Amino acid sequence: MTPPDNSPPQHSRRPSGPTADEAILGKAISPAERPDALRKTDPWRVLRIMGEFVEGFEKLGDVNDAVAFFGSARSQPSDPFYDRAVETARLLAEAGFPIITGGGPGIMEAANKGAVEGDGLSIGCNIELPHEQGTNRYVRRSMYFRFFFVRKMMFAKYSMAFVVFPGGYGTMDELFEALTLIQTGKVKPFPVVLFGKDYWSGMVDWLKARVVGEGKIDSGDLDLFHVTDSPAEAARIIIAARAAEGNQ
Repeated sequence: MTPPDNSPPQHSRRPSGPTADEAILGKAISPAERPDALRKTDPWRVLRIMGEFVEGFEKLGDVNDAVAFFGSARSQPSDPFYDRAVETARLLAEAGFPIITGGGPGIMEAANKGAVEGDGLSIGCNIELPHEQGTNRYVRRSMYFRFFFVRKMMFAKYSMAFVVFPGGYGTMDELFEALTLIQTGKVKPFPVVLFGKDYWSGMVDWLKARVVGEGKIDSGDLDLFHVTDSPAEAARIIIAARAAEGNQ
């Protein structure tokens, strides 16, 4: 395993102007300009996308069996979930797992902090947003992406488990994309751990009563994730999955 790089992170500056996702979706130009953009601008934008993929593959190519953490960027260090994220990440880092986050504040910062405390590799994959989101001080290998879908590929490609703490739309997006990939057989099943039983209980009850009840998913699809309040249990689930994978 590559030893953790605990040197201070190097951060790139956030670009100004419309985000890259706005540009590629045509949201930053008028409808009259879109046909011209399709012919002249969009084909060249493919090269920028390709460049982001290449940079991500180069910087993460030596990473094996990382654990990705997701959760609210708004969580403060006083939030009990902050400390639990630190502890969960620390246990996993001590067990040899690199920790990868979105690189920002809140739960992301907590997980990167736990990675450093556990003497593990602390990775941050930040994203261009209309509002500023700096890279937290616990990131030791930093990347900055302009396109959400490229960053999502990095989480999926280099992580063997997701730990999902309470969060908002972005957290839900990552959670359900992972579950969709597993459910549809696009990837082999991997641990998806929801942390915070009280927080997730309403969603889980709704999935059971409404979504399974109406046949929108199978009852077995509820087994694609685990719910816990224990950092030790979360770590055990992921460590056991690695051991089972190694025995195959």
